[in-house]
Amino acid sequence: MADLNGKGTAGVAAIAGVGHTDWVEDYRRVRNGEKPFDSYGYATLAFKRALDDAGLRREDIDGLIVGPTTAYERMGEVLNIDPRWGGQADAVQAVFQAVMAIKSGLAEVVALVYGNDQRSAAVQYGGPEAMGGGAFLSYVYHSPWGLTSQGALYALMFQRYKELWQASERDLGQVAVGQRQWASLNPNAIMRKPITLEDYMAADYIAQPLRLNDYCLINDGGVALIVMEASRARKTAAQPVFIEGMGRSDLNHHATSLGPRLMDFYRPAQQRTAEQVYAAAGVGPKDIDALLVYDSFSPHILFALEGFGFCGQGEAGRFIAEQGIGVGGKLPVNTSGGHLSESYMQGWNHQVEAVRQLRGGLGERQVPDCRHVQYVSDVAGKAMSIIYGR
Repeated sequence: MADLNGKGTAGVAAIAGVGHTDWVEDYRRVRNGEKPFDSYGYATLAFKRALDDAGLRREDIDGLIVGPTTAYERMGEVLNIDPRWGGQADAVQAVFQAVMAIKSGLAEVVALVYGNDQRSAAVQYGGPEAMGGGAFLSYVYHSPWGLTSQGALYALMFQRYKELWQASERDLGQVAVGQRQWASLNPNAIMRKPITLEDYMAADYIAQPLRLNDYCLINDGGVALIVMEASRARKTAAQPVFIEGMGRSDLNHHATSLGPRLMDFYRPAQQRTAEQVYAAAGVGPKDIDALLVYDSFSPHILFALEGFGFCGQGEAGRFIAEQGIGVGGKLPVNTSGGHLSESYMQGWNHQVEAVRQLRGGLGERQVPDCRHVQYVSDVAGKAMSIIYGR
């Protein structure tokens, strides 16, 4: 069997431009009963801003990937783009697909476009009609037994983790507190008021042992990225950020019985992904200046820290307490505030934050001498990671 380490896609492409909507204002207006845009409108505004950031025209785009909240053909129609190559994917897979398309010569400048009116449209993420009741969502398979809530799933995961490793709810609370510290310095974050560990513990349970601040936001908005062939980006982009490594490993066996989540916390897939992404980028956990983790719920952070080798099994709580993941910590995590405090853009806003940290100039929120930013995602058994660099 070939040694699959992802090196073939390292250094192939760069992020040339990023853009997003005004999440704070979008949130305010929707709470006041307004509906600024639908999903296509949010995506279109983000796309225009990403084009401006990249210094490109619409005609320069020859690839298009849209988020799963919009139809590919309709999005292309709205943007007036007839690409050479295109498709539909979530945030991390969209970056993967763009890199592979560029590597294959199928496209040179790929727009990744996402818009979501989830709050104003009152989208349900639990119950028998979760996301329209689509059978493609593995957690909907559990609806005959009543377990369709993603929050309840992660509550089960953390409860088992607690019992295995004698972890506490205060250990988990450090995640929400640390990410809110970062959000307090981010003008794009919806939730900027700092919270203490005591504030966290005083909040109501939603699905015990998870509390209010363990849950992500639900808000409208849009994000867009422009992925460009690396040599062209070096010549034409003002501040390109390069994709230095990618890795992926899935756990599908027993997935609908929740086995990979409840028994191993995705760890086998995370470890295989870590081997790939670090080999491709030529770095390791000690070289990562900032870690960005898909955080629909706060336990994601504990599992990622252990699965990607930042600390040992059962050690995440102590690692956070001793090393720090918030402002001034040795391993900055979700430096925008993440899904818990900045904006729930289903992983897309994390890619924007990676670019901005590597470009620099973020003031108090800037990670000093930031050279390598890692993004990790373990949604629904798909463990994936990207390392960005400058």
